[in-house]
Amino acid sequence: MFLSAVSFAKSKSKTLLVRMVSQAGTGITFNARRGRLREKLTLLHYDPVVKKKVLFVEQKKIRSL
Repeated sequence: MFLSAVSFAKSKSKTLLVRMVSQAGTGITFNARRGRLREKLTLLHYDPVVKKKVLFVEQKKIRSL
């Protein structure tokens, strides 16, 4: 009886770390987590430059968690 080398596929992570960018044009960013299968994030978050809550949208994926 011979043992064969079985290659197991790596399991993909369920969450992603993404960069959120302010739509006020101030250049403020922060990192947020979202599920892999969810749509791109859009959030209301405080922007300290304009001193109010503005819309932040997902710019790019940083890494898998």
